[in-house]
Amino acid sequence: MLGWMKKTVNPAINGVTGRECNPVSTQNPKQQSICFTDDAEFVDPDPGHSFEAVEQQVFGNGPIPSMTGFVEQALTMSQNLSETVMKGFRSESVPVYATLVKEFAVFDRWFSSIPGPTQPNRLFVYSATSHGSTSHVKKQLAQGYPQKTIFDSLHENVSPIRFKFKKDARDGKLPSLTVIEPRYFDLKGLPANDDHPSHDVANGQKLVKEVYEALRSSPQWNETLLVITYDEHGGFYDHVKTPYGHVPNPDGNTGPAPYFFKFDRLGVRVPTIMVSPWIKKGTVISGPSPNSEFEHSSIPATIKKIFNLSSNFLTHRDAWAGTFEGVVGELTSPRTDCPVTLPNVAPMRSTEAKEDSSLSEFQSEIVQLAAVLNGDHFLSSFPDGMSKKMNVREAHEYVRGAVTRFIRASKEAINLGADESAIVDMRSSLTTRSSVHN
Repeated sequence: MLGWMKKTVNPAINGVTGRECNPVSTQNPKQQSICFTDDAEFVDPDPGHSFEAVEQQVFGNGPIPSMTGFVEQALTMSQNLSETVMKGFRSESVPVYATLVKEFAVFDRWFSSIPGPTQPNRLFVYSATSHGSTSHVKKQLAQGYPQKTIFDSLHENVSPIRFKFKKDARDGKLPSLTVIEPRYFDLKGLPANDDHPSHDVANGQKLVKEVYEALRSSPQWNETLLVITYDEHGGFYDHVKTPYGHVPNPDGNTGPAPYFFKFDRLGVRVPTIMVSPWIKKGTVISGPSPNSEFEHSSIPATIKKIFNLSSNFLTHRDAWAGTFEGVVGELTSPRTDCPVTLPNVAPMRSTEAKEDSSLSEFQSEIVQLAAVLNGDHFLSSFPDGMSKKMNVREAHEYVRGAVTRFIRASKEAINLGADESAIVDMRSSLTTRSSVHN
């Protein structure tokens, strides 16, 4: 996503030069290779980024990370993917990011927390551990994970606030911490903007543009730090070797057989940009210290520091991870030359959204999580049967309905005297009935 900006935006970035290549076979690396190019466009299908796939991508045929196995792993999925994973976007294809990298800060050594897929890495963002998960464990997602999250720590120290982002930004009433999620279902007139294949990354650029411009025009602009990052690398090539050896296991858990992963190394780098009027133009941050790294656990670690939370660290991992509050610490006054608007973005995909498509693995997991909110996780069709019967449009409608009903029931429970920390249990097919437990 950002690799070619070394050539076109800022040479200080640890990006690509075009000389980076991967062999078709790591057993015979001197034979045919595929080199990195700048002609990435619309990506379909989705490259591999399971724990097993990332192992092959990172290690190739050796015992230590070499980043030589991306092409070989892609070929195990599809012949067409071998070139796809070795393509990056030109700066003009992602003009919103190019402008933000030029104007603010980019982190070129920010790694995913584990070499694996979406959900375990997202767990690290909020709890500094995946509690032993290296994959999407559907039953565990339904049951919930036991570890404490940074939201628990905030709840213990900061009063909860309900808000609507754009209105509160306009009125200067944004809370101290805001989390913005993209749209994950690609619909006609309401496109997905999560940058996940097979979605048009132009829509992800438009989301970032919309968020930035809302903040830039807000009375709270001079008090704002916007963090933009990704949960994992999506199976696409990177040349920077993943850290291992000095990474602490967060909580003593190990991954399942046959790998029994010790959570003692990080995943592949992910694009990370930070935006604030307190950041020097063209800032490139490469790492916190020789004994630490920037990774997803840096987020709860930094929140603990800047909010001066009295709670303990969540795990050994956020206690170790680098914190990034220093990115806004070099200027003595906020900049007044920050752009008011960001560039418009042209679509990269010429076709309409395919609403009748089957669901991706991640979309299926969203349906499963919505089923828990809706009380449908007790049905015999859970977890796999429900999502297999849905297309993208149907899944979007189901998820939206489940969340709406859950929020409505939660508000009703509070009105009836329930504590705000109580959890509402919905009952399948009888969603007007619910129970509350603490």
